[in-house]
Amino acid sequence: MAVAAVAATGALTAVFVSGGGKGSADASTERDQFVRIEKVQPNVVDPRPGRRASTGTFTVDCGTNRNGKFSPDNPVAQPGITNGAEHVHDFVGNLAITAISSDADLAASGTTCKNGDRSSYFWPVVRIDRTVRSRAETQHALASTTPAVTCPDVRDRLPAVPVRARRAVDSRLAQIDRANADANTRMATGKGRVDADFNESVLTALRTQRAQLIKGISDSIASAGGGRTTGLLSLVECDTNYDGMHASMRHTAAGVKAMQVATQQVRCPAVRDRLPGVPSQAVNDVNRDLAELDRQISEANERLVTTRGNAILGTLNARRTAVLDRISTAIGRNAARPQGLEKLARCTVTGENPAPTATATATATATATATAPQPSASSAAALPDPQGPNLELPNNTGGIVRPASVLIQYRGNAAGKVVPMPRFLRELTGDAKPTSRGPANARATWTCSGFTDRLSDKYPICPPGQQVQRVQDFPGCWDGTNIDSTNHRDHVAFADTTTGACKKGFVAIPQLRITLSYKIPQDVQVAGQYALDSFPEEDHNPFSDHNDFINVNSARQMQRIAACINKNQNLPLTSGPPSARTDDSAPFWWVSAQGSASITVNLGGL
Repeated sequence: MAVAAVAATGALTAVFVSGGGKGSADASTERDQFVRIEKVQPNVVDPRPGRRASTGTFTVDCGTNRNGKFSPDNPVAQPGITNGAEHVHDFVGNLAITAISSDADLAASGTTCKNGDRSSYFWPVVRIDRTVRSRAETQHALASTTPAVTCPDVRDRLPAVPVRARRAVDSRLAQIDRANADANTRMATGKGRVDADFNESVLTALRTQRAQLIKGISDSIASAGGGRTTGLLSLVECDTNYDGMHASMRHTAAGVKAMQVATQQVRCPAVRDRLPGVPSQAVNDVNRDLAELDRQISEANERLVTTRGNAILGTLNARRTAVLDRISTAIGRNAARPQGLEKLARCTVTGENPAPTATATATATATATATAPQPSASSAAALPDPQGPNLELPNNTGGIVRPASVLIQYRGNAAGKVVPMPRFLRELTGDAKPTSRGPANARATWTCSGFTDRLSDKYPICPPGQQVQRVQDFPGCWDGTNIDSTNHRDHVAFADTTTGACKKGFVAIPQLRITLSYKIPQDVQVAGQYALDSFPEEDHNPFSDHNDFINVNSARQMQRIAACINKNQNLPLTSGPPSARTDDSAPFWWVSAQGSASITVNLGGL
């Protein structure tokens, strides 16, 4: 329903512009991104249910983010990268989630969902900005920008590395650094332009290299007695980075506190990448303590959502000091006791003085880390925190429009019964980067209440009295094995649009649909003054709409959801307080997943 516009203007390649379903591009004004919904032809056709169809629906009430959990993290598409989205998301459901949350932390979190569902549902915010937005500003910023890649930091997500594996792990980490640096060298040839095909070729090659090296790290740790390091799969994928565009794009006034609206987050020095090789006798103890450090941060982040303040830091820092001392003691029983780990105890919150940098902690703990791996030289610079009462990032300005309603539904399959989703399944729909990654995964989501038989890739102008809506369907088929994949997509798929059947090797799962409704003044719609938060190169492209999800329903509850759908029932589940706990015990935090068939390397065990 849209095409990429590659219109050269000197050395500048124009940013993607939605074609509104006509297969064309228009680079004139921002108003070309809006359409009256009456002019969009009905285009939503659901497969006709077959004899064995599962036609039930299961509705969950998680609220509309009235608690104000906003974050520029994307724990599904950019796991491990703080502020990796470079735009702000609304979050409902899980209260503790950040880019670095472990699965055990998600399972232990509170939730905004009335039935105790701890799943995380999140999407980019919509803003009203009555100032004139200029595409020329974006193109000017792009002209002087050198694109790069942003990759999750593998060092800081590893478990305890046994002494016998330390050398092999360090060697592969160094190779990952070189692969990242080589990719950035290639990306630099694309200065001043966006070339989706070129970007994808760079990222595909890098993905293959990182998958092989990360698999090697996992094997080395396992063979040295460290156990299987499952969960590293989520660290394979890198993404494009046009962060340099921020320097010349509109931003809120510097120095204004974000805490008036923004949810603060805890920032703590990394610990895993500061540890030496761990004696085999201490590996289990150190892993338990590292997981405890994760839980402490997660609990603190949840309290920041519900209490808004930094009074928690004293308690957090004291608890971290105790755990870091236990780590030093455990290692010291069978090797030289690390010195100086206690200097990694001090955390801060966003909006306050930053936590010690990797460089600072490396200096402060030189004795403790003489044999430890050093931070990656190719790691991306820190991305900016949101600022001001409107929680703004460069070029993502204006007041946030909170949804009037959020409808979360699990739906059936037209061809047959559904099986329960696995716990901690990651899913995303749409594509935040149709410009820099190509539009193949982008989806039209925009409509108006009363017009849900049509979806547009442009912002709708609705008739008076009707609400602006975003209808976002997630993949409804699963490969039966993996909860994630190297590109965060290949383990799930959309059903056939004609029959509803899943492709070979996939099974139907409850299909998630999230419908977001907004009360946006009519004059704002007509004037084209509302827009989606986006990456800088997207320039608020409505076709960059997306939504992300991590399933943290208990196994029992997901079975109930599937049974409801398969019995063709339509149930809202609203019983129980928002913070209700299930009786499922939280598993060890390292996610269990296998590899992706999208690349040739065997990723079993990641």
